[in-house]
Amino acid sequence: MVLCCQDIAAQTDGFSADTISDAVFARMQGRSFPDNCTVSRADLRYLRVLHYDLQGHTQQGELVCNRLIADDLLDIFKKLFEAHYPIERIRLIDDYDADDECSMTHNNTSCFCYRQVAGSSRLSKHAMGLAIDINPLYNPCVKKRKDGSIWIQPAAARKYANRQKTYPYKIEKEDLCYRLFIEHGFSWGGNWHSSKDYQHFEK
Repeated sequence: MVLCCQDIAAQTDGFSADTISDAVFARMQGRSFPDNCTVSRADLRYLRVLHYDLQGHTQQGELVCNRLIADDLLDIFKKLFEAHYPIERIRLIDDYDADDECSMTHNNTSCFCYRQVAGSSRLSKHAMGLAIDINPLYNPCVKKRKDGSIWIQPAAARKYANRQKTYPYKIEKEDLCYRLFIEHGFSWGGNWHSSKDYQHFEK
C-alpha cells in the first residue's frame, strides 16, 4: 500500500490515517461498501484513534471516513483523548454487518456506511463518509411523527431521549465534543428543527 505525504504525516502513536488496505476493504465489501456503492475507495481513509471508555481505560478505535475530513477527525479525537473524554467504543460498522441499529444499540461510534437516511430514499451523509455518530445509544435521533408519536433511533435509547436528564456520554452544547466539531466546521444534528439527532455531526 502506497501512502501519500499527507497520510504519512498524519501518523502518530495510536493515531493514523491510511488509504483503505485490501484487508480493511475485504471487511467492508458487501457491508458498509455494497456492490452499488458510488463512493470511490480512493476517497476513503482508514483511521486508528485512541480513546478512553467510561471506566478510564485506554482503547484503540478504528473508523472509515472521507479523505476530506480525515485530518479534522484525527485532530478532534486527539484532543478528546488528551481530555480523557469518554467514548465507549469505536469499531467499523462492518463488525455489526453494517446494521446501523445494531451498531448504535451497542453505543458504537462510527462514520462511513453507504446507506440511505432512515425512512427515506435519500443517501445519508454517512454514505459519503462525511458524517459521524458519537456515543449513539446515549445520544439518539428523535423525531415526532405526524400522529404525535415519537420515533427514536436506536429504539433502545428511548430513556435517553429526555435531554433534561443527566447520564453518561451525553452530548450538549457545553460539551467538549460539541465544541471541537463545531470549531472544525461540522454541523450538529442536535440543532436540527424537524428532528434532533444528538449523536450526529456532519460536514
